[in-house]
Amino acid sequence: MLAIRNLRLNPPLLLAPMAGLTHSAFRSLLLQLGGVGLFSTEMLSARRLPVENAASPFLVSTEAEHPLSYQLLVADKAHLPAAIDKVLQLEGDAIDLNLGCPAPRVRYFGGGSRLVEDTDYLRQLVAEARAHTSLPLTAKIRLGEQLDEARLKSLCRLLEGEGIDLLTVHARLRKEPFSRKPRWEWVGKVKNWLSIPVVANGGIFSVEDGRRCLALSGADGLMLGRGAAIRPWLFHEIASQLYAIDLPPLTIDRPAIYFSFIDQLEERFRPERRLGRLKEFTHYFSRTYPFGLWLASAVQTSSSVAEARERAADFFSRNEAQPIPA
Repeated sequence: MLAIRNLRLNPPLLLAPMAGLTHSAFRSLLLQLGGVGLFSTEMLSARRLPVENAASPFLVSTEAEHPLSYQLLVADKAHLPAAIDKVLQLEGDAIDLNLGCPAPRVRYFGGGSRLVEDTDYLRQLVAEARAHTSLPLTAKIRLGEQLDEARLKSLCRLLEGEGIDLLTVHARLRKEPFSRKPRWEWVGKVKNWLSIPVVANGGIFSVEDGRRCLALSGADGLMLGRGAAIRPWLFHEIASQLYAIDLPPLTIDRPAIYFSFIDQLEERFRPERRLGRLKEFTHYFSRTYPFGLWLASAVQTSSSVAEARERAADFFSRNEAQPIPA
């Protein structure tokens, strides 16, 4: 169990914020399969969040999708009070500050990983957030521009000192692609510097990956992102095998999981909001099949959810006998 203020995460497994993926349909799918300790929204603009209504595709959720963290993308600290007030109205359980996104567009506007380059302003921004909420306040970072132990240590201690309750570390440098092997041992350095919980993120696609990450980092928990989009049952596997959480036995029926996701999309989102999200999910989920590119291509070229469902059913009828990759 992982405690963050009044929040108890059991297991200490967190869903990573992922654009186009960590919406209500995906969270509900993971909820069905079990093993998630803390759900997350997609990255939300602190500037736009206050004027979004509850029917927004970025804010749609159900009462079951808790505990739920709202990740804020912020460049101007003046936007924080109204954004935090909105999270409180939405009954969020935690707030996460995005301090690690390396996307050029995000950095151009001063957000994400750009924020850590101005430590004086970062200190003010975190203090502003802390002053406006008693909710658990977390942050997500990368290792930096280069491997600089002194600079990273200073950043992490600054965040702890200004009231961050938990720090998630994506174990790659800013410019390193997802294909780069994560530096989990550097998460261990951060863990040794701080007294707050530290969560490891990056490169966890299997139970064995999780086991190695914990061994190298000593992290207090794991954040799963793309690995859970590829294998939505990964939370269940890690929770039961690494954290000995007593979960109902799970039969992995890939077609049933895929069609359940489509059902969730159709239940939660307006028609024009469904197909793009299905294509995004399929891009990852298809990797559980040796010939999954055929499934991804069939769905990507579909002009409707109904057509995508039909093409997926045809693919499953011809490929479901294939084993699930370890």
